[in-house]
Amino acid sequence: DLSLLRFISAELTRGYFLEHNEAKYTERRERVYTCMRIPKELEKLMFFGIFLCLDAFLYVFTLLPLRVFLAMFRFITLPCYGLRDRRLLQPAQVCDILKGVILVICYFMMHYVDYSMMYHLIRGQSVIKLYIIYNMLEVADRLFSSFGQDILDALYWTATEPKERKRAHIGVIPHFFMAVLYVFLHAILIMVQATTLNVAFNSHNKSLLTIMMSNNFVEIKGSVFKKFEKNNLFQMSNSDIKERFTNYVLLLIVCLRNMEQFSWNPDHLWVLFPDVCMVVASEIAVDIVKHAFITKFNDITADVYSEYRASLAFDLVSSRQKNAYTDYSDSVSRRMGFIPLPLAVLLIRVVTSSIKVQGILAYVCVVLFYCGLISLKVLNSIVLLGKSCQYVKEAKMEEKLFNPVLTATPGKPAGKQQSVFKSTQGISTDENVSTSVTNQPVHQKENTPSLLVTSNSDQFLTTPDGEEKDISQDSSELKHRSSKKDLLEIDRFTICGNRID
Repeated sequence: DLSLLRFISAELTRGYFLEHNEAKYTERRERVYTCMRIPKELEKLMFFGIFLCLDAFLYVFTLLPLRVFLAMFRFITLPCYGLRDRRLLQPAQVCDILKGVILVICYFMMHYVDYSMMYHLIRGQSVIKLYIIYNMLEVADRLFSSFGQDILDALYWTATEPKERKRAHIGVIPHFFMAVLYVFLHAILIMVQATTLNVAFNSHNKSLLTIMMSNNFVEIKGSVFKKFEKNNLFQMSNSDIKERFTNYVLLLIVCLRNMEQFSWNPDHLWVLFPDVCMVVASEIAVDIVKHAFITKFNDITADVYSEYRASLAFDLVSSRQKNAYTDYSDSVSRRMGFIPLPLAVLLIRVVTSSIKVQGILAYVCVVLFYCGLISLKVLNSIVLLGKSCQYVKEAKMEEKLFNPVLTATPGKPAGKQQSVFKSTQGISTDENVSTSVTNQPVHQKENTPSLLVTSNSDQFLTTPDGEEKDISQDSSELKHRSSKKDLLEIDRFTICGNRID
């Protein structure tokens, strides 16, 4: 007989056994462990990526001026040595001179932009309007970064490609003006971003700064509930690294401008410190929450971030090879969408306008500061190279550096592979890595085909989780799979990262 008392008694005494569904609950527990590991693994990747961006950024201030000086010295003293080949300068030297000239021209053009007038113009706008402007600037920065690298690559290739007629050199001029215009406009855009952030710091009620920080959490809504694969997550991780490093530089610019207004009073720095910590903490919290739930909803393990780190390390190691086809700073620009030239132009403009150099002692301090920057750059590069070799070795990717390279010959497709590396007996793989990464790029004659490092080193990163196949299988077996883009083929981030299939 059914009764209320028996129903209540059954509800209080009924039991169940979780071990009957052991696989389900084990999987749920692993998801919790994965979410707990995400902050540590993500910050390892971010820490390594930020120092990669710092290395490329310091290159503009330290080694690039020295390389430009050496290239100009070679060009001036060329009649003394005679013209041994058809090229006046090496391709890398041509690119260095172009970068240096663009940097100098854009720096002088930035003097015609009044920072104070821009600050008061933005300060007079309403809070809601500034919030909309800041969002538009973030989108415009991504679009500029994506298209700007193509403009710079087009300029470098147009200036260095083999030309049969002297008239073909005229094509460099329009590409050069396009590159100067791009760097100048991108530097102005970043200046408006820094000015908006400065206005938010100096507002009395801090309402604009609070709204701008809450805008970061809107990013979670736009990305967490979308389908992500490993390649898409790798692209988003690179974008987050670039965004975090750019925010650090913007905060540095804001602090410099504020300290100048208060006559470099160190007490005012402690007034800015809580706001700076709030900006940095919000960025870290948003990245952790976003990546934790993306990996949870898409069944991606936390070990994937070590694979991403190995891919970034592979870029650094391969750029040190003898047959490297790109500079390291350019590879960082393509991979992360971080172009250091506009940011460097703005920082030089702000530093020179904020700090007045007068007297011999001041110039001596500038020289010592420059020597300190060079020391920091060299130390950072050595540590990064050592850690990169370690990450590549742990990921068992060191043999990929010596895989057959791509050769482009007339009448044959570029996809054909020919072996150019022969290992000598008695030399281990680690020794080969250490010798190859320390060699400098050498000039190749025009009649020899260009050697490119293969980009199939991360095939295991695009392998589905359910398949347990060897990563060293032949390319003919991979043709039957669904076509997926390799991680090393993802040059820069895009807005629609989830459309990479």
